[in-house]
Amino acid sequence: MAEYLAPIRDLQFVIKELGGLDQITSLPGKSEVNAELADAVLEEAGKFAAGVLSPLNVVGDRVGCKWNDGAVTTPPGFREAYRQFREGGWPALHGDPAFGGQGLPHVLAHPVAEVWNGANMAFCLGPMLTGSAVLALTKHGTPEQQRLYLAKLISGEWMGTMNLTEPQAGSDLASVRMRAVPEAGGERYRLHGTKIFITYGEHDLTDNIIHLVLARTPNAPEGVKGISMFIVPKFLVNVDGSLGARNDIRCVSIEHKLGIHGSPTAVLSYGDKEGAVGYLFGEENRGLQYMFTMMNSARLEVGIEGIGIAERAYQRALAYAKERVQGKDIAVRGGERVSIAQHPDVRRMLMSMRAQSEAMRAMAMLASFSLDMSHEHPNSTERFKHQTLVDFVTPIVKGWCTEQSIEVASLGVQVHGGMGFIEETGAAQHYRDARITTIYEGTTGIQANDLIGRKLAGEKGVTAKRLITEMQQFMTVLARVDHPALASINRQLGAALEALSTATDWLLESYASDVRAAAAGAVPYLKLWGTVLGGYQLGKSALIAKQCLDAGSNETDFYRAKIATARFFAEHHLPHAPAYKEAIVCGAHSALALPAL
Repeated sequence: MAEYLAPIRDLQFVIKELGGLDQITSLPGKSEVNAELADAVLEEAGKFAAGVLSPLNVVGDRVGCKWNDGAVTTPPGFREAYRQFREGGWPALHGDPAFGGQGLPHVLAHPVAEVWNGANMAFCLGPMLTGSAVLALTKHGTPEQQRLYLAKLISGEWMGTMNLTEPQAGSDLASVRMRAVPEAGGERYRLHGTKIFITYGEHDLTDNIIHLVLARTPNAPEGVKGISMFIVPKFLVNVDGSLGARNDIRCVSIEHKLGIHGSPTAVLSYGDKEGAVGYLFGEENRGLQYMFTMMNSARLEVGIEGIGIAERAYQRALAYAKERVQGKDIAVRGGERVSIAQHPDVRRMLMSMRAQSEAMRAMAMLASFSLDMSHEHPNSTERFKHQTLVDFVTPIVKGWCTEQSIEVASLGVQVHGGMGFIEETGAAQHYRDARITTIYEGTTGIQANDLIGRKLAGEKGVTAKRLITEMQQFMTVLARVDHPALASINRQLGAALEALSTATDWLLESYASDVRAAAAGAVPYLKLWGTVLGGYQLGKSALIAKQCLDAGSNETDFYRAKIATARFFAEHHLPHAPAYKEAIVCGAHSALALPAL
């Protein structure tokens, strides 16, 4: 079974040639980040992924995590891998240098996250959520909370979690009932209740786990306005940073899941005895605001999980198709038997897997670049412009990349034929693992409703129309290039943009007059945006590739493949855009026609 190999050259392309690394390096505090550093980080990440994490992917799936009397044991090899992960400094990649982090930009940290997830998504879920906890503490924690927790979370010595969901409250956080009762003096609280679906809520990889928990104080108002956030460590932390007594938190079980078996998903009981000690995080009744700091970061990261799984599924399918000899070339009468990679329909499936993976990777770079700009650009107007773009594309990156990862993984099973349905080939694991990504951090429907509500209607289409205009302007540039592939890309992108513009105008009008009709088209609208942005980014990639070939680059195979892949996406995936538009504009009545189902 082939191990995962990081797509180093394509990652270098999206970071340096498409993603604008040179603009990031000119930002304050980023002068030490350059192309050579990016190459070195990617190379080392690729080695660790292939040599350490990837071989454990099957082990994690087949052995899984074990629960025994409240303790959770991760699969064989995970503890040693995590020790090496920490020693390599990987958890600190994006952390604040003031607390031991390396301060690298998102345009580099996100591609590295793709590599980790392609190698072993189950392993990476814990560090990913820890990074979200670090972000929340950095933005909203008190100086004392930052002193106590940040350095050890950034170094990976401890891990962090998000505690949202309860048995009666899935995505409806207004239904949270976890209680937080203040002790005398008000500095500490005692928490009572149960949280479910807590990723890495209990494990044996670190000495401590820092839970960020949503709960209600005694006099809190009903609904989301009455939610507060609390820091609740597995082991209490003394003033000097050393570990104190075990907190009143108990892991009562771990879930038996469809996939990601190497990641423990815990049911946590708080306060079975005297109550779990917690510390108010930020202001009372503003917990949802702080949780969304974590969640929006995690949503981008989950989108990147989808890219990693799609890439790995493609690699496995391609390797199998090249090795599997079956049938003869359809165009050669009496010819020799050939590998299935020579059959046109298998070629189509492999090209679809490749093109979608590259489109996802290129589209996610839009968010990574603007995220760095929104934090570091010296001009406040530019920071605001990039922040609005990040806000707009986050649900698209999360929703579209994860939806497409399932499609790509499913195609991987199909390429394998009957062997794809057999667990030993590994194709089925990618399909099972990918399935959770559309649910994590809010389902695709939740992302889509956020897109049409807060992001589109909430700002009256300003960012959406700015992006559409930007893509239309790119088309005028592309139209001046004499190249058959780029001409085809431009033609298909034009039809897709027309569909996107029409759907956007319709939704802006309908959201105010018939919100149910608008919501019925929300997921098709999210997929429409993902498809068009993916095609746009691949179109830009194709133009860059042609310019490099015209300049005499010796990487002719790589750049020709970029052009061919972009053309395939344009001719096979961008034509879906008008169909999405029809579903949005015309499909609401049929979606809501039956009074009851």
